[in-house]
Amino acid sequence: MSKFKVEVLSFEHIQELPGSWEKNDLANLLEAMDYQNPNEIKEAELKEMCLMSLTDFEPEEAAKIVLDYTIAGRLTEGQIQNLSHEILTEKLWEEYPELALHPDLYRSTQLLYEAFNGKFPRVEAVQFTIQISGDISIFNENPEAPIVRILAAGMSDRSLIHRLFSEQIESSHFEEAKDIIWQLKQVSQSETSVTYEIVSSSYWLDEIKYADSYEAETHADATDDEDSK
Repeated sequence: MSKFKVEVLSFEHIQELPGSWEKNDLANLLEAMDYQNPNEIKEAELKEMCLMSLTDFEPEEAAKIVLDYTIAGRLTEGQIQNLSHEILTEKLWEEYPELALHPDLYRSTQLLYEAFNGKFPRVEAVQFTIQISGDISIFNENPEAPIVRILAAGMSDRSLIHRLFSEQIESSHFEEAKDIIWQLKQVSQSETSVTYEIVSSSYWLDEIKYADSYEAETHADATDDEDSK
């Protein structure tokens, strides 16, 4: 297990995830609503047109259209139909049991909240930058697990990460880490430090805003070769 110095360089709450609704996404969603020639709409007007078109439907119908686009193929038609009702009142990006769907449930809710002036739950995510100093080779492959462990070290034992994943933090397998970190971007790297920009749900990582700087130990997940020994 390696020891590192960790500094939280910036932290902010955000509503819309970076890159979550690009031009093609909005055009495809308009096509799903039978809008003619969405590619002819000026890019600056695409989102507003998409929001207006969604409000032509009842909230549950609009939710079904959006969910069909964001999570199609990963759930059954019946499951998506159920979610189109639950999304009106439930924070599905926090509560749905399949963590891998959380980012898409988040961006679905965010767009619907914006279209229907708050009829859907209000979303909140976190975007922050951390600098990690030490033997950074541990982050060369599958960095999410050691990063989540290092973030957990900067949060209290009462935090959700510790309460739900204490075993994974200590063990050599933390499969859920890649779904806790929604976006991971390496900003810079030197021989002894690396800086990451991280996006996740406030549900998981909001408490890191109190950390400032600290020292922590972390370790990578075991590889398949190590497991077979």
